[in-house]
Amino acid sequence: MLSNLKNIFKVADLRNKIIFTLFIVMVYRFGVALRVPGVDSGAVRQLREAANSQGALGFLNLFSGGAFGSFSIFALGIMPYITASIIMQVLQVVIPKLEEWQQEGATGQRKITQWTRYVAIGIATLQGAGLTFIFGQGRGSAFFGAATQAPDVVLLDPFMPRALLVIPSLVAGTAFLMWLGELISQRGIGNGMSMVIFASIVSGLPYSYYSILQSKKFIVFAILVIASIGILAAVVRVELGQRRIPVQFAKRVVGRRMYGGQSTYIPLKVNQAGVVPIIFASSILLLPVLFSNMLGSAEGWRGSIAKFVNDYLVNSQNMLYITVFFGFIVAFAYFYNSIAFDPIRQADQLRRQGGFIPGIRPGPQTERFFAKTVNRITLPGALFVAFIAILPYIILWVGDVQSFPFAGTTVLIAVGVALELMRQIDSQLMLRNYEGFLK
Repeated sequence: MLSNLKNIFKVADLRNKIIFTLFIVMVYRFGVALRVPGVDSGAVRQLREAANSQGALGFLNLFSGGAFGSFSIFALGIMPYITASIIMQVLQVVIPKLEEWQQEGATGQRKITQWTRYVAIGIATLQGAGLTFIFGQGRGSAFFGAATQAPDVVLLDPFMPRALLVIPSLVAGTAFLMWLGELISQRGIGNGMSMVIFASIVSGLPYSYYSILQSKKFIVFAILVIASIGILAAVVRVELGQRRIPVQFAKRVVGRRMYGGQSTYIPLKVNQAGVVPIIFASSILLLPVLFSNMLGSAEGWRGSIAKFVNDYLVNSQNMLYITVFFGFIVAFAYFYNSIAFDPIRQADQLRRQGGFIPGIRPGPQTERFFAKTVNRITLPGALFVAFIAILPYIILWVGDVQSFPFAGTTVLIAVGVALELMRQIDSQLMLRNYEGFLK
């Protein structure tokens, strides 16, 4: 293994890509420490403590690498771009023009990427304005729930001149992050946006484990470390798991040559949706919070709705929240897979290429076979992702610890990005006649 790792730095091109990627990550981590102008340092410390929770604040802080807890220029993180990418992917099924661009290859993909940037800037503007007004007008604890102990006010007085400076700073931070991610994709190694998220997640792991060691006994710390290793092994196995559908291509004669006749397979991943269902479910659970804040905390039916939302849909330690979150993840996994994998298009493409599945007639039977297979492998993948997502809440509930660093969305994203990075490095080594480290 060590000799294979040394081979990485023997290839000049690969070595330069890795060094460039590390440099961009250092720039990103430096920006996390830069606060936006006009914030209260005492309130920021309180916000940082509240962001260690597993609720909405913890979710935002996770994807920003701690920047949200510090209210830095990267407080929005890369989440606006992720949301924009999901929206554009869903709209490709609805809008014919986007579907046409998708079929144009590289040219169409550049157009889709450009519009994704525009949508991301729009989402960042809305999110930046929303957070600025929430934490600038005394609604922090009301929005994120009293259980998170979020500060009511983060911005200093007067509100309006400072808000006009804070909102563009947050949007500019997101735009700069997108540019850094694209630099990694072009000149570094791995997918740039994924590497930014990976750096955000991994940066908080050492302190999280250290805080558990300081607050709990060594036995509890050892049990959690062993549990983390077990979760890591399970996620790697599921991430690499796939159903291979055999495909046979018919032979055809062109001139005096015979083409076709090869056998291959179509790989269908068990966890095809990745962390998208978790993002969808978390976003949906924030909608009742927004609705209850619009109603206010007056007495009567409006106060009852606000109390129900604060007690059950904001508190991540409540069993109703965990159950609803679990159900939403499973439902959105089916919804995403129905969009990402179209059985009709796949069967038609296979028929045009002269391929068929042994024992299955081309056409409607192949479509039904694809639909049935996808539905069958989606269920275990969705249940596994949902279980991993609610596992931190269960451990916090049973183990009486403040946070569990390597579970839920954290481990799913970290493992997915790490495996993709290892595949790219391994392919680069094999291309130059070096032995790879993936077996």
